Order: sequence, then C-alpha cells, then structure tokens
Amino acid sequence: MEEGNNQFITHRVGLLFGFAGILGSIALFTGDMLIFYRGDETNIFANMGLVSEARITGSAICGLLAGWLYTLGAGQVYYAFQPAKRWARLGVFFSFASVMILYGVIHGAYIAIATSSVIANQLGLDVDLTVKLAVDINNTMRLLAYPFFAAFTILFIVFVWKKATLYPRWVILFSPAIPFLFSDLVANSLDGRFFTIIAGAYLNIMLFLFFGASTIALWKKQKEK
Repeated sequence: MEEGNNQFITHRVGLLFGFAGILGSIALFTGDMLIFYRGDETNIFANMGLVSEARITGSAICGLLAGWLYTLGAGQVYYAFQPAKRWARLGVFFSFASVMILYGVIHGAYIAIATSSVIANQLGLDVDLTVKLAVDINNTMRLLAYPFFAAFTILFIVFVWKKATLYPRWVILFSPAIPFLFSDLVANSLDGRFFTIIAGAYLNIMLFLFFGASTIALWKKQKEK
C-alpha cells in the first residue's frame, strides 16, 4: 500500500463527500417520485403524462442537484482508497464518478420521456409509441454506463477484500453491484404503489444504502483510532 503521502483528502471532508452522496440519492428519489408516483397506478410512462408541469420541472431540478451531489459523493470513494495503489485509486474514482454523472444525465432523459408522455395524453396518442424514441435514447445511454460500473465494481470488491483501503470488508455487501443483481427479483415481487416507489427509484435506494454504509464505516474507523 502507498500510505502517508497520498492523504490529499481529510477525514472530515471524506465524510462530507459521503453526506453529499446521501443527499444526492434523496434528491433523485424525490425527482423520480415527482414524475412516477400516482398512487397505485404502476404504468410509469402513463403516469408521467398525467402529472403537473410543476412536478416535471421540479423533477428536472432534482436531477440537476443530484448529479452534482452524486459526483461529489464519488470523492468519498477516492478518500477511502487513498491507502491503495495510485492506479487503483484513480481507476475506482473515475469509473464511479462517470457513473454518478450519468445518473444525472439519464434522469434528464426521463424528463424527455415525461414531456413526450404529456403530449401523448393531450393529443390522445398511444403513449408507448410516443415515448419510444426518448426511451430508446435513455436505454442507449444506460449501456454506456455499464463498462464504467463493471470497472468500479471489480476494483472496489478486489481492493476492499484485500484490505488495501480504509473500508472494512463488510462494506462489500453494500456495493451497488450486489443489490443491482436482485433488481428484477425485487421488482417482480411488488405491485401497486410499492412497485412505483421501490422499483421506480431502485437505483437511488441502492446508492442511498451504499453511501450510508460507506459513511458509517469510515466514521466508525476514525472513532476506533
């Protein structure tokens, strides 16, 4: 491990980065609910066409704030990897930061889906056909995130397991890849409003758990010194 000279980020700042990530997850959860949630109605595309313009605008603002906060949150991973080799530290940071930036951009694409759904509703058009182009673009952007997500996951799990970071091994259980593997299982087990709330905002709940666990682990480590 390369310790000592690599302490560019203080413990306090590292914790603040984690709180930024937690706030980012709350902001984007709120943004998702503003355009998705309509009680027990589970057709998300149709729901987006029936919410108010104020809710869509608020959702867009939440997405912008979350993009900034999530990107700051990536700084906590950099802090926790300061004892690791430089290439691993930079690799895990840039891969994770890239995914966090894409979160905000992809939510912006959901605003395009929402406005398309509104138009479909106003003109009596088929919702699925009207939003298809915006959905296809959104899915294409998601594909661009997967290589970065895979790189982050591999580096994170390997170096945390080797105890080459400030994280204890149990944090691996909260690595975003773990709950991501169960996303379809969770979605298929839900219906009504619970489907919209949990499945509709699953990725943000996943990051809330990650940043929460990461922040608690680093805080506890400092207290033990």
